[in-house]
Amino acid sequence: MTEPEIQGTAESTPGLTQGQRIIYTFTDPSKTFEDIRRGNKSWWLPLILYVLAFAVFFLAVSTRVTWNQVYQNEQRNLPEFAKRMQEQAPPERQAAAAKAGPITQAVTAAIAPAGVLLIDVIGAAILLATINFGFGGKAKFSSLFVVTLYAGLPLWVLQWLLGAITACFTDPEAFNIHNASPTNVAAFLPELRTSSLLVYNLLMSLDALGIWCMVVTSIGVATVAGVKRNTGYIVVFGWWVIGLFIGMGVSALMG
Repeated sequence: MTEPEIQGTAESTPGLTQGQRIIYTFTDPSKTFEDIRRGNKSWWLPLILYVLAFAVFFLAVSTRVTWNQVYQNEQRNLPEFAKRMQEQAPPERQAAAAKAGPITQAVTAAIAPAGVLLIDVIGAAILLATINFGFGGKAKFSSLFVVTLYAGLPLWVLQWLLGAITACFTDPEAFNIHNASPTNVAAFLPELRTSSLLVYNLLMSLDALGIWCMVVTSIGVATVAGVKRNTGYIVVFGWWVIGLFIGMGVSALMG
């Protein structure tokens, strides 16, 4: 794998512009991924859109909700065992945690775009191993990495923009930074977060934008791997189900 191929700066065949690929990701994903399969792998524009959308979200939370309120909301919604551990901590440790909490929340949120990029790298590696070794595909890591970036546009960009709108118009004390976009049932049932974390996380996973992203990813995986589209759906949704069961197990342990 050559360095230009990894960076996506050298396109072997004239094709769509990055702007066209972004538009087609929403309107006709197969055109975007056929262009990527032909070797046109520039991906800096989707990354810029990620950063811009997140910047809008971060600014909205900072100005309309505040990170101190975000921290207070998180403390209020901690699982019972975590609350007990905090209550048992020495007073000076509790005071230090309360002082550092808002800063920690802001810093953790600020690195979200880098976290998404890391998720895409790991996801591309998992998809590569699955589609090539499990289903006889012929995908390259660089192609699958670019697929995950474009396919993530409906999820991350729209989720952060909708989250910014929510931050501007919702009650700050009801704002949940982990589920700010009202695109799943759990967003409308905040009381479940403390009464039944398992059910809450299950409903949160059934997210309209997340499902849209997985459908687009499935199309992209199948296209660049040269396999049937049904195979792409099996691979992507199969890993989603595995992740869902793992998440449910963790939620059950946390109460």
